Amino acid sequence: MNHNASLSAPPRRARRIVLVSLAILGMASAVYVVRRPLMMSAPMCMAGRWHGCFDTFNGVVLIMLVALPLSALVVWVLARRRRAAGAASAWRMSLAEVGMVHGTVPFVWLTMMPGAGAGTVPGRVSLIPLRDLLTMGPLGIAGNLLIFASLGFFAPMRFAALASVPRILALGAGCSVLVETAQYVLWLDRVSSVDDVLVNATGAVLAGLASRRWWRTTADAPSDEPRPVPAPAR
Repeated sequence: MNHNASLSAPPRRARRIVLVSLAILGMASAVYVVRRPLMMSAPMCMAGRWHGCFDTFNGVVLIMLVALPLSALVVWVLARRRRAAGAASAWRMSLAEVGMVHGTVPFVWLTMMPGAGAGTVPGRVSLIPLRDLLTMGPLGIAGNLLIFASLGFFAPMRFAALASVPRILALGAGCSVLVETAQYVLWLDRVSSVDDVLVNATGAVLAGLASRRWWRTTADAPSDEPRPVPAPAR
């Protein structure tokens, strides 16, 4: 058994290196594509100004990218503490927890940004499915798919109770309904649409399917509690 484990360790390590390299390459490519719009918001963000940074798409995305090293540091600290306590899957749980927050909060912030008529224009509701889908356009559909994608990707990795497609769908739809309801109640000059809920939930499911091999299922879910130390044989 030790011989087999030693043989499987190098391929597993190589696979992790490849995945990390692909993630870094994809992130670098995305930054290169959007570098000009982001640099337009950089002076406002560096000056700590709300207008032009925290109330714009470019500014929020820039803050999200700048905060990546901090999120990576939080993952490292949490994983180290868990491993010191003897918890299993320390890195996976820590990455999932930080990834859910880092990848979801900025997009929810963007959806809650008020429009030009916020506070004066009453909330609007569209309850007919697929009616607003054509008016979203490719960019709008892609943005809605990303809102809860991180939640759908990481939540089943962290919580065994969410490790199924119907539950991820329910999670994405429920969170989307909360956002759409808040937009309506707060008069943010946005349309609360059924299509937004459908696309958001679809994005969560697609991301969840992408992480399916790492789901923390009930059958093999490791305990978060420290492993008991076996008593010495007498």
